[in-house]
Amino acid sequence: MKFHGVGITAMAAAVPSRVIENLKYTEFFPKDQVKEVVEKVGIYERRFADEQTCSSDLCFAAAQKLILDNQINRDEIDLLVFVSQTQDYRMPATSITLQHRLGLGKHCVSFDLNLGCSAFIYGMSVVYSMMQSGNIRKALILDGETRSKVYSPRDRRSAFIFGDAGVAALVERDEKFDETTLSLNSDGSRADLIMIKGGGYRHMSSTETLRERVVDEYGNIRSDEQGYMRGGDVFNFVIREIPRDIKKTMAEAGVSNENIDYFCFHQANNFINAYIAKKMKLDVDKIPHTIEKYGNTSSVSVPLTIVSELKGKLDGKKTLMLSAFGVGMTWATGIVSFVNTKISNIVEVENGLPVDECLRREYTPIETGLEDIDSQSD
Repeated sequence: MKFHGVGITAMAAAVPSRVIENLKYTEFFPKDQVKEVVEKVGIYERRFADEQTCSSDLCFAAAQKLILDNQINRDEIDLLVFVSQTQDYRMPATSITLQHRLGLGKHCVSFDLNLGCSAFIYGMSVVYSMMQSGNIRKALILDGETRSKVYSPRDRRSAFIFGDAGVAALVERDEKFDETTLSLNSDGSRADLIMIKGGGYRHMSSTETLRERVVDEYGNIRSDEQGYMRGGDVFNFVIREIPRDIKKTMAEAGVSNENIDYFCFHQANNFINAYIAKKMKLDVDKIPHTIEKYGNTSSVSVPLTIVSELKGKLDGKKTLMLSAFGVGMTWATGIVSFVNTKISNIVEVENGLPVDECLRREYTPIETGLEDIDSQSD
């Protein structure tokens, strides 16, 4: 997919205030095992949301920061896409509650995009397409995940990997943006490589799906409503598909390694990204990373890396390569035009509220009406 004259003009991010130090995350595992796992994956700190904080709260804080810092007229936001697999409710869509909570107009088109770690790039494709084909002035991509809530702390294969975060990106039409090329891919034959089997409508919640049990010979424990990964198979998939897709997309865009200012990879683990960089002979100085301090934040990891590591570095025209893969399996590559993109400072959130005082003053509790639903007639 190719786009002209559309791009991201501003970005902001929010993370929970609670810091998890992985080397001290030893409640269920011996210290020597923890040290071995942490050094292998390269994740030393993560952020965990508390019980009151959802992915929508993190996105709300990021969006408020973006709107205030850039003095955006809320009435000019015509589209809001919420990207997440840890939404607030089964229904309604979380995007609708965020539209109200952010004080956006009723004309604002709002919907959710449920995908895995490649979802930010997929979200870009949807928003960029709508921007080019419709009369949309400004759009928000809000990408948030609280993956800490869906993986078992007693399953060593996932207990030290995932963290929580939210990102807001403002998309606008402007001829200053050069061509953006996106490649989107999916392979449902690998759907069982990363999965939460229980709690949906094929395997509905029950005492059995919620029961935690030993799942393998290594003593790992989880329920069917907690996520699992077949790490070896995921790695084999990545080394086969991702470099190939990056090369294909770069060729389609007519660029080489030298034309790319920054290579922004999904922060899955250090070993995978180092392997891809070596295989493709990339300049390591062009590869920003956040995995050591935020862990794997799923679809948020690519935009969070941009906000965290490229603030002040996107002045003028820049070309970024974005690459992500995950649940599905799906994977996506982007050769993306950035021009004078404004990056806000990262906001911390606790108990569902931004810690930043200026954002706290702007906060308005959402009134869903769900509390009174039993007393209302159809």
